[in-house]
Order: sequence, then structure tokens, then C-alpha cells
Amino acid sequence: MKSDKNGQRMTGAQAIIASLEAEGVDILFGYPGGQAIKIYDALYDSKQLKHILTRHEQGATHAADGYARATGRPGVVLVTSGPGATNTVTGIATAYMDSVPMVVITGQVPTSVIGTDAFQESDITGITLPITKHNYLVKKAEDLPRIIREAFFIATTGRPGPVLIDVPSDITKAEIVFEYPETVSIPSYKPTYKGHSKQIKQAVELIKDSYKPILYVGGGIIASGAGKELEELAEFMQIPVTATLIGKGCFPEDHHLSLGMPGMHGAKYTNYALSNADLLIAVGARFSDRVTGKLSEFAKGARVIHIDIDPAEIGKNKAVDIPIVGDAKIILGAINEELHKTAVAPRTTDWLTQIDEWRARYPLHHHAPSSAIVPRYVFERLNELLEGRKKIITTEVGQHQMWAAQYCKTNEPRTFISSGGLGTMGFGLPAAVGAQAGCPDTLVVCIAGDGSIQMNSQEMATAAINDFPVKVVLLNNGCLGMVRQWQQLFYEERYSSTLLGACPDFVKLAEAYGWHAERVAEPEDVDRALRAMIEHPGPALLDVIITDREMVFPMVAPGAAIDDMIGATNVGPISNMIDSEEE
Repeated sequence: MKSDKNGQRMTGAQAIIASLEAEGVDILFGYPGGQAIKIYDALYDSKQLKHILTRHEQGATHAADGYARATGRPGVVLVTSGPGATNTVTGIATAYMDSVPMVVITGQVPTSVIGTDAFQESDITGITLPITKHNYLVKKAEDLPRIIREAFFIATTGRPGPVLIDVPSDITKAEIVFEYPETVSIPSYKPTYKGHSKQIKQAVELIKDSYKPILYVGGGIIASGAGKELEELAEFMQIPVTATLIGKGCFPEDHHLSLGMPGMHGAKYTNYALSNADLLIAVGARFSDRVTGKLSEFAKGARVIHIDIDPAEIGKNKAVDIPIVGDAKIILGAINEELHKTAVAPRTTDWLTQIDEWRARYPLHHHAPSSAIVPRYVFERLNELLEGRKKIITTEVGQHQMWAAQYCKTNEPRTFISSGGLGTMGFGLPAAVGAQAGCPDTLVVCIAGDGSIQMNSQEMATAAINDFPVKVVLLNNGCLGMVRQWQQLFYEERYSSTLLGACPDFVKLAEAYGWHAERVAEPEDVDRALRAMIEHPGPALLDVIITDREMVFPMVAPGAAIDDMIGATNVGPISNMIDSEEE
């Protein structure tokens, strides 16, 4: 990766900017401060880099995260030392849990006073050690180009993740001769991509012999760009596919083989399929507790093939029969090639018939009349109004997130962006800002709750100032809905600290930031208001009043097996393939 500035004499701060330019960075998100001021001064002269000034450093990291998930390119963050750096921690942890590539550059106090509790000093490399893929404290200015080159390489290869670079302010003013390395050599870091040929052949034999297989896939499919290979395998062998929250969109949800999301708030038919499969093909998924429920009962009758680029994930939670370490795209391609070599035919006709029976009996919902606005209706109308548009959905975290996962139909990767592993309230709005920055010609809609959006509502200013026409559909129930749901179901309706009330007035709040805003409380107003929100040329918020009694169903209770669900719709007789005691 050659830079046209190689050989030039420059300061460390200028070297940082030149390095970002050499990496092809176009946008970075951040907030200036004393120990980063020299870097910001060098940034002033860049004609390539656009800096998005967020209103909080956490907002900057979530925006960079949303940018990365929407574009597939690494998000970049620039902040100052001390509280500026520590404010990024939640965003870094969010990206780490969901394997999102990000490079975070933090200012630091001069090397001469590190460790003296200097003004705005924090040990950010120590603080972020457990939540970064790698981090650096720069000790010599001449190391900056190499470190930045390595940081981008580490963040974007293997299992993606965030990398932090901490730069003392004296390093930013020291002079160096700039040379940006074209290659990276890190002897201790050699991700496996290809996969073991013997294990691939063993996996093919299991797939060929299976009568009740299921593909359980996650964010690794999106990270590797393996959607085409996944669809080829599913269609060739007629294998149903269930995708995690982070994997949503990696397989078209309108495909007849799609089972939607599994686990705690997945459809009952999806969880029944997982519980009765004879072969589980896990690809780029980590057997999260929100998917597996009671682990000892999860797919207990199935042989397990686990494909993942991170060897630490294989066998960590679920025992595996055939482990394959490597890139999902390459390995699925190899499996497809092996299958096509032989005269193999799917054996899943009866299995798919059984799943269709479960699907018919246990739909996610039924159409019950209501005089109030119900979330399902909002999403049905939103789906129809967004049909055919180029769009990205982001979410905050809570009940609205699960309703969005259940009802927003997503057929392409990188079009549904949500905090999965960390479950970060306050993620959705800044992530929408980042996604809009990276995809300016795409309609970006954030699904939010009244509790979650207040965590980073200041980023409404970022959207307004930058003319980002993001839209927010705010499901407002006056409470912390998901926690309240647990209190209602499992804590005898003791609503401890979950009732928010009608504060603030979100319409006035949005209008104060220069947004278009409207409130609806009647079902007959929803369609018109959604249309107005979507068609408004700038940022817009729709405050949708729903009752606090709305629940996300079906649901797996804590500690229960995933086929033991509460609140599931039951509309017909069940097949005899399920034991009568389960009925």
C-alpha cells in the first residue's frame, strides 16, 4: 500500500493523517481535545478525509460501527485523552462483541508524565485490553506508520474487531521521514482461511446422509461475504436456514427455506426445527445463550459441524463433531464443490413438510383486532412503504429491537444493523448516522424505544448539522419495555425503576434539533405519518404511542430449553413427529 507522501518529512500528527489517507479512509468520527489537538490541526489540511463531529465520543464509536456494518469498510474514530478516551469504551465493546472492524485513535498525555495521574490521563490501553482485538501505546513517532498499517490489517482480517492506538501528544509533534509500509508482517498473527480438506470432506458426508439438517448462521456470513455460497448450499441440498440477529439479511428472509431468527424471541417453528434436527451446520455463529437457551437441551439429537474463522469459538459453548477453522466463504465454496462432484440428492422432503406444518401452526402472530396501535401493525406498514427502496434499518436495544428483528423483512446483508452481543442501549441513532454517512443514497431508518434513544439523543444534532436525512420510528410505551416485561412475567409485576412516564416530549426535543417530528396515538394515523416521515427530505422522527402492556412473544424463559416457549400463537393441530408430551 504505497503512499504518495513517502519520503516527506512531517510531524507525527501529519503522519497519522497521511497513514489514514494511505489506507483509503474517507470518513472518520470524533471529538477534539487538548491531547489530540495536533492531530486535528493536521486533519484540517486533508482534502481526502471528512471528519464527522459527533456530540459525544460514545456516539462517535457507534457511528463508526454503523458505518462499518453498512459499508464493510473499517470505521475510524479520533478522540482525545482521559474522559474522551474512556467515553469510547462502550462503543468499542459493542464492536468487539459483534466482530466489527474499527480503528480508534486516542490522544494521550506526553510520555514524560504518563503514570503520574496527569490532567486528563487514563490508561486506555489497559482499560480496553479485554475489549479490543489488539491495542497499541505509541512510544516512538517513527513507529506510527507501521502501527497504523498493522492496526487496519488486524481490524479487518481473520475475525474482524476493534483496534485502539493511543498516541501521546509529544509523539504527535516529533518529526519523522514518512514511509508507509506496503506489507504487514506479524509472525504471531496468521489467521486460517482455507479450512482443513479432510474435515471439509467429513462435513460433506454428514450433509449427504442427513434427513433433518439445518443451517444455523451468524454474522460471519456477512463478514466474509459468503451469502452466495450459503444460498447455493441451502438450495442444492434443500436445507432450511436460521440466521441470528447479527446474521439477519445474510440469507433472504422471503426465501422458502428461511426460518428467520432463532432463540429467545425466535419463532416457535424455528426453535422446533433446531430442537429436532439430526444435523446442525453452524457457520459464523457462536452459540450465544440467547440462541441456545438451556445449552444441554440445544439441538441435543444433532451432529454438529461448526465453521468459524476464530478457533476459540469452536467447542467453546457446544460440543462439536466436525470443527472447521477458516473463512466461511472459502469453506462453504469448498463444501459446495465437493457436493457437486457426487451424485447426491436432498433427503429433506419430509423434513421441510414437517417444518411447514409447524410454521402454519405457530406463526409469529395472528391478526387480533385492537383499538390501540400495536407494534406488528407499525412494522407491517413500514415494510410495505419501504418495499423496493434501497434501505438500511438500525435499531436501539429492547422490545422494539426484537419486534424489528421479527417483523422487518431483510433480504440483503448489511441492511439490518443492531447491537447483538453487548445489547447496547443508545446504539441505534448514532449507528444510523454512521450508516447514512457511509451510504448517502440509502434511506436509513432507526427503530427506537423511548428509553434507549435517550442514551445518545444528542446525536440528533450530528444528523441535523450534516444534513443526514435519517428517520426514527420511536415506539413510545413510557417505560423500559423489555425489563418491564420480565418484571411482569417473572417478578410478580413489581415494576422497580422501569416506568419512565411521558418525559421528555420527543416531538419538541426533535424539533429543537431542527428535525421534522410528529406524534401518533391512533392506528388510523400510522400510515399517513409514516409516509410523511419517509418523504421528508431531512431528518425526521415519528413518536408512536403504544401501550406499556405490549410484550415480545414468543419468548423462552430464562433457563428453559428453546422449544419450551411462552406466548406462542397456536392455530392448528401439530404433527405426530413431535412427542405428545411436548404438546
